[in-house]
Amino acid sequence: MFDTRELGRRPGTLKRLSRTVEAPRDLGNEVIGVPERAPIELDLRLEAVMDGVLVTGTARAAVKGECVRCLEPLERELDADFQEMFSYPDADDRTRTAESGDDAEDEEDTFLIEDDLFDLEPVLRDAVVLTLPLQPVCQDDCPGLCSDCGARLADDPDHHHDAVDSRWAALQGLVGSDQDDEKDNRSPRDSGDEPLTQEK
Repeated sequence: MFDTRELGRRPGTLKRLSRTVEAPRDLGNEVIGVPERAPIELDLRLEAVMDGVLVTGTARAAVKGECVRCLEPLERELDADFQEMFSYPDADDRTRTAESGDDAEDEEDTFLIEDDLFDLEPVLRDAVVLTLPLQPVCQDDCPGLCSDCGARLADDPDHHHDAVDSRWAALQGLVGSDQDDEKDNRSPRDSGDEPLTQEK
């Protein structure tokens, strides 16, 4: 929550502030996000306008997750920029009267100042989640995991398996047994048969 009383509803009045807040729960997506209670550094610019306060800011935080290719944990710094208008309740009433085209969806998207305070969490949540990568990787050229055994390919670039087509597996077994039979047949000759003697 942030206080706007110092602006005094005087259009053009500015206020800059920096604050560190704790991250709320579930600030992220399924694979990466800001851990709960982790510090988020906020740099804000509050500007009083006719109908409310225009809030412009940047949020900086460390996000944690895992690489979608190799599943290794990763951590990086995130900067999320945002700008949102927080309206005075009475100004919002005037705007609704003047603009008859407003619908219920527009009303849901309106952020209000209540008792000179505004809640930045919904705006912060939207800004951070939209800035997060949908498919984070530990490095751009991460090769991922071996599809056969699950080994991390970045740890062993020469990792490979001899591919055997399952349709030929039975024949491969026959070839192996034939070779064994040939070795068995040749073994007496190889062990040293007596040379043939010519009859005189």
